[in-house]
Amino acid sequence: MDGVSRRHFVAGAAALAAAGCRGGSVVTGPESRGGAVATSQRVASEAGAEILRAGGNAVDAAVAAAAALALAEPCSTGLGGDMFALVYDAASKKVSGINGSGRAPAALTREIAARAWTAGHGNTVTVPGACAGWCDLLARHGTRAMKDVLAPAIRLAEEGFAVGAHTAHSWDLGAGQLRRSPGGKDLLPPPRAGERFRNPALARSFRAIADGGRDAYYKGEIGRAVVKVVRENGGLLSEADLAAHASTWDEPISTTYRGLRVWECPPNGQGITALLALNILEGVDLRSTGPLGPERWHLLIEATRLAFADTRWFVADPAVTRVPANELLSKSYAAERRKLLDPKRAAADVRRGSPVAGSDTVYFCVVDARGNACSFINSNYMGFGTGLAPEGWGFTLQNRGFCFSLEEGHPNVVAPRKRPYHTIIPGMLTREDGSLYAPFGVMGGYMQPQGHLQVVVGLVDDGLSPQAALDRPRFCVDAEHVALEEGLPAATADALRALGHATKPGVSGFARALFGRGQIIRRDSDGTLTAGSDPRADGAAVRA
Repeated sequence: MDGVSRRHFVAGAAALAAAGCRGGSVVTGPESRGGAVATSQRVASEAGAEILRAGGNAVDAAVAAAAALALAEPCSTGLGGDMFALVYDAASKKVSGINGSGRAPAALTREIAARAWTAGHGNTVTVPGACAGWCDLLARHGTRAMKDVLAPAIRLAEEGFAVGAHTAHSWDLGAGQLRRSPGGKDLLPPPRAGERFRNPALARSFRAIADGGRDAYYKGEIGRAVVKVVRENGGLLSEADLAAHASTWDEPISTTYRGLRVWECPPNGQGITALLALNILEGVDLRSTGPLGPERWHLLIEATRLAFADTRWFVADPAVTRVPANELLSKSYAAERRKLLDPKRAAADVRRGSPVAGSDTVYFCVVDARGNACSFINSNYMGFGTGLAPEGWGFTLQNRGFCFSLEEGHPNVVAPRKRPYHTIIPGMLTREDGSLYAPFGVMGGYMQPQGHLQVVVGLVDDGLSPQAALDRPRFCVDAEHVALEEGLPAATADALRALGHATKPGVSGFARALFGRGQIIRRDSDGTLTAGSDPRADGAAVRA
């Protein structure tokens, strides 16, 4: 751990114990031998901590936090979106993964999609997988009933909460989406920062799920309302599509990086991108480079571009298309790709399609007193997704299908009952002996694997605390440029331009959401927890 952060952390630990740490104001997280929750909304962190204090485990608390985030940050997440999670079981030292993403309607073909393919079209609504994912996660790994886990979110939805500044800004930007369907009125007008917001319609949804489980959503009144609004907007989603939905438990993929094992969910998620980039960089001496210097940043940017060149082609639904994950993750393949790194010039290969940044997702993590951990991500994709809202239920529907390709023969081409390329990725780090090191993640579209790469390098190569790793300036590679966050030395930005990078330096203010919003909880070998919450959001790391 870096000395400055450690001194700050210890000096402030007593004061932080009760109040937690808010990203963007206090720059360190709570230290605890009990449990901790780190999310992008303080009320969601408190909801998760409430469940931990009542004796729930990390998964119970994670679902409680997910529900609270659906209320507190509807411009990023909700019951109309998808989810993925990694679970670390302390007793077995095993990591398991759940894929809670939905599939395209059974009637949707490439030819039909191509007739009208915009981010707000009803056909971009794949089956929302979040509710089933929450239920399945609790059924396998939880210890509390859904009604108990949803109780904090129901209370908050009925009583209200104070809206954060970052959330108010995003909510206002997405207000136009909400006017597309009558159900959007439950989320309008957009609240101002600090204003108290209530969503009794969402409380109604939560109560229905608490009483009826997943069937209340996929075979009940909620699902019928979902289908109605999608079909009114040109979509082909049916009640049969909802009834047929199922989460999948997938074997996580992983690689080693300097003595730690880095875990990600497998494709159709893009977590493999971060693993590919880390494999390339493992053969490079990053510790001899300045953390904010041009040599380090050039190598990280180039490794990111190489990884994306592969994954933007190969990542697709493995139930439909063979994804050569083992081959891509082999150390010998990384050695071949590493040869393409030129320390003296940028040579980005974007022919397979470069990433486009976004930040409309929530990532959070929980570690309980027994050392179990849950790394969890839930998303609408683009802001409020399509903006389409089933009337009377308090949430909007994602547009995750817009991640499909319309190119005939592409592995990720849209097809009936197929899952699209998915940007949302939770991460986990374990030690060589299998013990937990940290659940971690950085939300934000195609920024996510880039954020994973940058915080892992900060934690592992530079020995930073979780908060310091999150506070450090970041880059974001997109189709044409490399965006550089405010705080990077001007000399580094100048040197990167000289190396051939088309840079956009000095990105600041609310635009910093471009660089993702992360959470990390590190668990030391003695059980001490050190948590961090990203200053680019309204979040907090809270001790249970």
